[in-house]
Amino acid sequence: MSPTTDHISFIALGSNISHEKLTKGQLVTEAVDALRQAGFAIRARSRDFTSPAFPAGSGPDFINAVVEVEAPFGAEQTLAALHEIEATFGRSRDVRWGPRTLDLDLLACGEAVLPNAKIHQYWRELPLETQATTAPQEPIVPHPRLAERAFVLVPMMDVAPDWVHPVTGQTVRAMHDALPLAARCEVVAL
Repeated sequence: MSPTTDHISFIALGSNISHEKLTKGQLVTEAVDALRQAGFAIRARSRDFTSPAFPAGSGPDFINAVVEVEAPFGAEQTLAALHEIEATFGRSRDVRWGPRTLDLDLLACGEAVLPNAKIHQYWRELPLETQATTAPQEPIVPHPRLAERAFVLVPMMDVAPDWVHPVTGQTVRAMHDALPLAARCEVVAL
C-alpha cells in the first residue's frame, strides 16, 4: 500500500534524562531510527532543540525534535508503536509530566480528529491545573495542546510551517507566531 496524505503524521520527540549509556540527544536520534524500524518512513526531521521542562521546575531541560512520517496505519496503531518504542528506551509513566528518557507524542495523523470534534474541544480547553492530574483514556488527535507548546511548534516550523490544524484551521506558522516571544525564545536550536 502506498501512503496517502491520510497516512502522514507528525510526531514530537523529547528526552530529559539519559538511559543506560545514551544521552538525551542520542535517545532522540535512536528513537528516529526506531521509528524507521517500526515501519514509519521519515519524510522530514527538525533540528534538535533544547527547552525547559514543562511545567517549570519539573525536571532537567529537554532535547526536542519533530518528524513528519508516512505510515500505512492510523492513529491508534501509531500510538501503540510510539508507546512500544518509548518502553524500549526505558520510559516510565509513574509521574505525569515527570522526567522521562523518551517522550513520543502523536501531534497529528492526517486529517483525523479523534475521537470527535466535541471531545477534542473539551481536552483542548481543559484548564492547566486539571491537565496536570488528568489524562485521556482514548487517543486525542491532533494533540490537544499543540498550539500552546513552543517546544513542539518551534521544531515543527522546520518540517511543516504550512500544515493546517484540522480543527482550528490555523497553520503551524500562525500558532507559532501567536505564542509569546519569551516562550519561543526558550526553545533553542543545538
